[in-house]
Amino acid sequence: MAQRLHLVFGGELVDPTKNTFKNVEDIHLVGIYPNYDAAYDAWKAEAQRTVDNAHMRYFIAHLHRLREEGTEASPTEELG
Repeated sequence: MAQRLHLVFGGELVDPTKNTFKNVEDIHLVGIYPNYDAAYDAWKAEAQRTVDNAHMRYFIAHLHRLREEGTEASPTEELG
């Protein structure tokens, strides 16, 4: 079975309706997790910790998708 790594990271956004970080150097790298459930738990903990700041946002990145270079991306995963 393939390993499904996930990265949890976040930081302050310029505008809460967009995904542009205010300062890339201040991005908080929470960690890399061996499965989605563990990543989700870490994401949820950080999101709840920063709930009072509407500009703070955390994300889960699917690192295993970056490693599977032979697999075609779906149209929604391709960069414009």
